[in-house]
Amino acid sequence: MSILIKPIITEKATSDSELNNRFAFVVNNKSNKIEIKDAVESAYGVSVEKVRTMNVRPDRKSRYTKTGVVTGKTNAYKKAIVQVAEGETIDLYTNL
Repeated sequence: MSILIKPIITEKATSDSELNNRFAFVVNNKSNKIEIKDAVESAYGVSVEKVRTMNVRPDRKSRYTKTGVVTGKTNAYKKAIVQVAEGETIDLYTNL
């Protein structure tokens, strides 16, 4: 079971990492904060101070087409915001 799925590289997450030393990751739905902390520390070699998690709900959309109403949804996922110790950083752009 892989705990860290991928880093979140959006404008908001990038500015948060530059200003506050916080990095965002998509993580496994079953993982807890202790497992996420251990996975980030072993993968990137940094010391983690704080982990915040949230479950992101799926977005539901419907379109009206010639054949009728088409409905769909995105997948739900779990997001983790990891705060790294002062002076340390994670380089997410090295292995893209």
